[in-house]
Amino acid sequence: MTVFRVVRTTPLPAPEAWRRLTDWSAHSGQVPLTRISVPAPGPTGEGTRFVARTGVGRLGFDDPMEVVRWEPPRAGRPGHCRLEKRGAVVRGWAEIEVRQGPDGTRVVWTEDLRVRGLPRVAGPALARVARRVFGRVVDGLLNGAAPAAR
Repeated sequence: MTVFRVVRTTPLPAPEAWRRLTDWSAHSGQVPLTRISVPAPGPTGEGTRFVARTGVGRLGFDDPMEVVRWEPPRAGRPGHCRLEKRGAVVRGWAEIEVRQGPDGTRVVWTEDLRVRGLPRVAGPALARVARRVFGRVVDGLLNGAAPAAR
């Protein structure tokens, strides 16, 4: 089990930060070597499922996820989303919190990342790498940056 956290503050209003962070298809352009497919079109909510496919060519793995908590931000209330990772290789969960404040919107992305076959002793190194990768993902989504090269 490797838990890491990414915290950012953005001048975006909370609803816009939420929209950008929970646009699952947009994550494809931010996570290197990963494409996101959302099989069922429509608005996200509890029960929404999607798959992150990471790899090159035929070498890779699927990371299926399901939204199990969906509470968009509202006046005076933060937004909260929880994803459960249910893949054969990657397991765990991710939580996204978006909270409007006087100086902008605070975003907290917390994730419990478990990779099959990776020993516990590798957890601290995995957390450092994951924090860096997901920090760039969050920054790119919030800043509307161009997708990462594939």
